[in-house]
Amino acid sequence: MNCFFCKGNLVDGTTTFMTEIDGCVIIIKNVPAKICSQCGEASYSDEVAKKLEGIIDSLRSSITEVAVADYRSAA
Repeated sequence: MNCFFCKGNLVDGTTTFMTEIDGCVIIIKNVPAKICSQCGEASYSDEVAKKLEGIIDSLRSSITEVAVADYRSAA
């Protein structure tokens, strides 16, 4: 499999996912991903993306400015 952006090789790894929603920063560490060995771009499987959405939804109502979660221990 090749990177969508630069066509480099993708390797299994973990990354940190960050997003901002309504002025709140959400950081999720240790997210499984395919990472480009050339440019570092991360790609997520459908299963991982679905779990990220669930984690974000669960944190959305309880954060004020910043929330940090670990993918492996999140529901």
